Formats: sequence, structure tokens, C-alpha cells
Amino acid sequence: MEIQNVMLFLAHLEFQKAYSPATVRAYATDLEEFEAYLQDISLSLGELEKIHKKHIQKYLAFLFQQKLAKTSMARKMSCLRSFFRFMLQKKIIHENPMTGIANPKQEIHHPTMLNVDQVVSMLDEEVEGDFSYRDKALLELLYGSGLRISEALALNLQDFHEERNTIKVFGKGGKERIVPLSDTSIKSLLIWLEKREIVAKNLQEKALFIGKRGKRLNRREANRIIEIYRKKVGIATSVSPHDLRHSFATHLLEGGADLRSVQELLGHSKIATTQRYTHLNMDMLVNVYDKAHPLAKNIKNDDNTPNKDNK
Repeated sequence: MEIQNVMLFLAHLEFQKAYSPATVRAYATDLEEFEAYLQDISLSLGELEKIHKKHIQKYLAFLFQQKLAKTSMARKMSCLRSFFRFMLQKKIIHENPMTGIANPKQEIHHPTMLNVDQVVSMLDEEVEGDFSYRDKALLELLYGSGLRISEALALNLQDFHEERNTIKVFGKGGKERIVPLSDTSIKSLLIWLEKREIVAKNLQEKALFIGKRGKRLNRREANRIIEIYRKKVGIATSVSPHDLRHSFATHLLEGGADLRSVQELLGHSKIATTQRYTHLNMDMLVNVYDKAHPLAKNIKNDDNTPNKDNK
């Protein structure tokens, strides 16, 4: 799709907003699909002044008819919202057709949460072969530091700082953050780096995690690795890389970490995103309240006797 308005917008995302290549491609795909819809109704992104709110509403109805996931519809609306806002800023259009267009109400889906014993059993499981050290280092990073799988697979050799016990991560939108590493994660990474020198077929490859062909490990292979470990330790349900990240966040919160700190570790720009990872039960919330809130001293126990702090 070589529409000038679209190319201008994508260049803005890439060079001014510093969005990742994957994000720019996703926006390009969404705009391509919207353009295909517009052409079916004799419109085009090359004639923006002819696109009105009613066309966006009809497109949203079309997506509903296609039984597209609500998360996908929301992403497409977000893309169009950014696109038309940019066109408005550049004065290419004078009215924003996205005004008043809301995202479809999202269904709340919580990722699978492993308990501590399940995670430890996966991390302690031994699998033969030099690449098993790679697998162990990857699992340690996903759970021990809560990395997204895309972040872990994008890591390069120079991102690991052994002397600082940290790793440099590039998250969504190319945002950089420094993530602390656990002792076991550092140990696993150091062992893998030794083995990597033996198995690496391409010495010019900068990727921290490589596959058996010497190239950067891909997402499909990473998913397969986790499934191997999951089956070996007898976890009945499928486990994804995101499940390990979710377990990392939940276990931190259950251990007493504050939400803001977990937000920083996960690389979330909004605290509301971090809150979706919580599975805090009422007993834990009451316990936190009792310890932290000054009015908690006036709360009575279940047997209607005052707390000791009231005496």
C-alpha cells in the first residue's frame, strides 16, 4: 500500500515515535485492511476528506460480523484513532471521523497463573544437551525477571551486564529499561554463554538466545521449549511464556511487593495494566489493610472483640 498519507504516518511512528518494527508493521497491516474495506465502498485513504464517522461505524459493524476478537477490534480502532489524529495535526483533514467512536467492551481474561512449586519444578528440571542450558536461562529470565517473550528473544549479548546483575531490555514502543537479575538467572546465563560459544555456527550473530541453526531463537521454538518442560514436570494445562511473566508479577505481589514497583519491573506505562495481573484474595487485602492503614486499629475481629492494638 503506497498511499502517501499512510506512508507519512508510518514514518512518523518509526522515526519520531520510535515504535518497534513489529508495531509499525501491525499498524501498516491494520491500515491495509481498512483500505481494502474502503475500496469495497468506493472510498480510499487517499481521499480522507470523504471519510466520515458513519464509515468508521459501519467498519466496526463489519468487524463484528466477521466475528473478530474484541481485542483485535480495539487494536484496529486504536490504529485508526492514531492515524486520523496525526492527519488532523498535519491539517490534512479538518474533522476527525474517529470522534465519539468507542472501543468494543473488552472481556476480561486472566492468564494462567502457576503456583510457586510448579514454577520451581520447571526451573529445576534437567534436560540433556548443550541447548538445555539455553532453555534454562530463558525460563529463568521469563519468570525471574518477568520479561515478555518478545523482549527476551530480542536480547543481544551486550545487553547482559554481569557486574551490575542487570539486563537491558527494550520493551513496547522501543522503551528501554534496566531489569535486575536473580542469582540463579545470572548463573544460568553464564553457563549458557559458555555453551553458546561451542554451539554457535555464526560468530557474527549478536542474539543472546540462538537456535540450533545459529540464528536468533524464534517465538515458535520458545513456545515449544516451555511445553517440553511443562510436560516433563506433569503440569496438566498448557503454559505460555506470558503465563510465566504473569506468575512472576502475581508472586511478587503476594510476597508483599507494591504495585508501582511491579509496574516498573514489568515495563508497563499504566498502572491499570499491572492491576490486571493481580489475583489477590480478600484475606491478603485485609492483611495489607490491617498492617498499613491507620484506621485499621478500630476494626474488630470476627468474634467482635477489639484488636490487640486497641488496648
